[in-house]
Amino acid sequence: MTLTESDELGFAGIIGESPAMAEVFAGLRQVAPARATVLLTGETGTGKELVARAVHELSPRASGPYIRVNCGALSESLLESELFGHVKGAFTSAIENRTGRFEAAHGGTIFLDEINSISLSLQVKLLRVLQEREFERVGDTKTISVDCRIVAATNRDLLDLIDEGTFREDLYYRLNVLPLYLPSLAERPEDVPLLLRHFAERYAVANERPVPKVPDESVRMLQKYSWPGNVRELQNYVERAIVLCQGDTLDLDLFPPHTRGLSPVRVGRQRAEGIDGLCRELVTTGMVEAGSANDLHSRIVSMVEKEVIAQALRTCQGVQTKTATRLGINRNTLHKKIEEYGLQDEVR
Repeated sequence: MTLTESDELGFAGIIGESPAMAEVFAGLRQVAPARATVLLTGETGTGKELVARAVHELSPRASGPYIRVNCGALSESLLESELFGHVKGAFTSAIENRTGRFEAAHGGTIFLDEINSISLSLQVKLLRVLQEREFERVGDTKTISVDCRIVAATNRDLLDLIDEGTFREDLYYRLNVLPLYLPSLAERPEDVPLLLRHFAERYAVANERPVPKVPDESVRMLQKYSWPGNVRELQNYVERAIVLCQGDTLDLDLFPPHTRGLSPVRVGRQRAEGIDGLCRELVTTGMVEAGSANDLHSRIVSMVEKEVIAQALRTCQGVQTKTATRLGINRNTLHKKIEEYGLQDEVR
């Protein structure tokens, strides 16, 4: 991929035509050819991983490895071993030598996501890598030199964390060489139509269905929504709408009520309010008898849940661990749901 390559939806595979995204694309063109560290900032769900990969693919290191580490997903001890590797016997479960992510990224790019979650002790070791380009594996004294570009991302203001005493100021300045801010979806409502149609096509193909039309009414209403979960939230709602769609258009009623201004986002037991409202509407209009409303509620919930789980299993090629992670549920819970809904044929 070259710096001049783009597509009809945006730049370097990133969707957007708004002024806010034009600034991001201009920044990408500037920082990608450099060797310096890049710091991506912005809310969760704004596409920092996509931009990090674009920085790599548009750089002279594009032929080298691209390694991603989610720093917020691992404990301090596991993260240290993940980043720097370890030698046999370094700790109880270290039964063999292991290469760390920095070594694996030699000649390429390493993306450190959620850099704000790294402990102070690990920040010291990371600072050394940034300054000296060298480190030791856990349990070893041999120094390893590495040549890789670092792209870091945070959804927290690191200056606030410095004030709180949980982030080192010297590390911040080492990371913040080439900053790139990713706007929230609320800051780029012009891109909602593009994203809607892009995800509608993606999930229609994934579900082996015709690509539905997106009515102007749906576009206008969804452009007014604040999207606190940003592009990731929109993506999830479009995937759900495709699963539930019975016609050839993504009508507004396929999206959650709160995205249409009909009700606030609910938590806990009140999550089912949208389904409760649908049940009441069916009873009021005479489509079902009042005595069967409770049963109707359960059937609607089960129907939607079964379809969502089945689609997630297909997307993850039947791998239960990946499916559970995608759905945000425990693997044991997923296993029970697979048996309950008779989805064993979807499991690899």
